[in-house]
Amino acid sequence: MVMFAPSPAQYTKEQAGESVKVAIEVGYRHIDCAFIYGNEVQVGEAIRSKIADGTVKREDIFYTGKLWCNNQAPERVRLALEKSLADLQLDYVDLFLIHTPVEFQPGDNPFPTDENGKPIFHNTDIRETWKALEACKDAGLVRSIGVSNFNHKQLELILNMPGLKYKPVCNQVECHIFLNQGKLLEFCKSHDIVLVGYSVLGSSRVEGW
Repeated sequence: MVMFAPSPAQYTKEQAGESVKVAIEVGYRHIDCAFIYGNEVQVGEAIRSKIADGTVKREDIFYTGKLWCNNQAPERVRLALEKSLADLQLDYVDLFLIHTPVEFQPGDNPFPTDENGKPIFHNTDIRETWKALEACKDAGLVRSIGVSNFNHKQLELILNMPGLKYKPVCNQVECHIFLNQGKLLEFCKSHDIVLVGYSVLGSSRVEGW
């Protein structure tokens, strides 16, 4: 896994594509993206353009994608991954994460709400989601699988699964001087799970969450 990665989470579609091109040109090889960022088409175009002009080969790029909350029902996992692959026009992703351990109503709406504007949650068993990810790995659609925003109890649900084939290779979480995640880091280290930090310089509260 490459140590540092730019993420186009807050960029427009056009900015995302250009930023990824520049990142690759100056030496970045790990691109961290997600379906919910809404710019995988542009990110994929940028990656392919840098492959086409000889700057990199596909095997030089480490691409991380993520499974959003409305696609965590096991029957939707592979469909969601295949949608990302089609948008990226890649044959596989290097790492695919469960974006967050929150399950929304399955469907095409990434933020389903009721008549009062409240999110519609769904009681998806995260262990079944994980089994579906294992199947995607076996199918060659993804090289490694992991999670994001999980606490140690949520990780234990997966680690203690009967018949577990692949444990999470990483847990991507907010981590910085004001949220050092010391206990979670020790837990992950004890299970040979890499703790990946995002917002490492700090973050502001997201309105509505």
